[in-house]
Amino acid sequence: MSKTIAVIPGDGIGPEIMNATLRVLDALDCGLSYDHVDAGMIALDKHGDLLPAATLGTIARHSVALKGPLTTPIGGGFSSINVQLRRHFDLYANVRPAISFPGTRSRFDNIDIITVRENTEGAYLAEGQTLSEDGETALSSIRVTRSGSERIVRYAFEMARSKGRKKVTAVHKANIIKTSSGLFLDVAREIAKEYPEIEFQEMIVDNTCMQLVMNPYQFDVIVTTNLFGDILSDLCAGLVGGLGLAPGANIGKDASIFEAVHGSAPDIAGKNIANPCALLLAAADMLDHLEMTEKGTRIRRAIRSVLENAREQVTPDMGGSGTTESFADALVAEVSR
Repeated sequence: MSKTIAVIPGDGIGPEIMNATLRVLDALDCGLSYDHVDAGMIALDKHGDLLPAATLGTIARHSVALKGPLTTPIGGGFSSINVQLRRHFDLYANVRPAISFPGTRSRFDNIDIITVRENTEGAYLAEGQTLSEDGETALSSIRVTRSGSERIVRYAFEMARSKGRKKVTAVHKANIIKTSSGLFLDVAREIAKEYPEIEFQEMIVDNTCMQLVMNPYQFDVIVTTNLFGDILSDLCAGLVGGLGLAPGANIGKDASIFEAVHGSAPDIAGKNIANPCALLLAAADMLDHLEMTEKGTRIRRAIRSVLENAREQVTPDMGGSGTTESFADALVAEVSR
């Protein structure tokens, strides 16, 4: 297979972990070519725009992008780059696996949970937010549609079916937010009937948080709305050692963007100690998406093997004494066997 993907190195540690990730992809001989484009602070400095039109055009042309962490400047006049990308390409499904790996700072073992989050509506809409002239009252709208709920719930069930998953839990707050959250729950109940082979569970969001901390093994696939999914996916990352092991996929009909969900960590940029695992796991998910599942599996197995057997080459945040480059060296050697 030959495929060109858009590559956004990102800000801060982004170029370092992207270089490590591309080295591993090249060692796998995936037949990928890379079209590098700018976004974030690098793009602002070079082009005067955080998200240049040329970058959007390149992503649209190739339909798949691999993205490092981006920095949105703090202050008025700048909107989230990630939100812009999701809306521009209608990337309605945010998919966040949380999988246990050895040698991590985690209280649990053998976690394997996927959070599927609606990515384009809900509580994160810019429109409908107002602040009174006296600064005393802020208002914000939550917009949930039947069509948006249908496609995210159906995506979760189809993904569960394709991956051999046994259970989907719809997370909501319909007991209090009876309109928007109630609509989502009603739709989830309707869609679940079409998948009788998959167990369906519904759970209130605050109880879900408690249950994840007490007994995460009861969960398989979680599907929920935008705000709840943002919170729960980070909670699940905490179950497996943190955002350093948290990949993210943003899936739409015509484009998909795979990313490390952690920040750009400017305090350690250029020090060659950044952990590339989140971006590597995102690349593995990208390979699954491109129907190269065997190669995606090899990346995950290589990470597991290096974390178990080559601690001296692992980055300090994972308890090792190595560097970004030595971690990549070990992974390249592992996938090349």
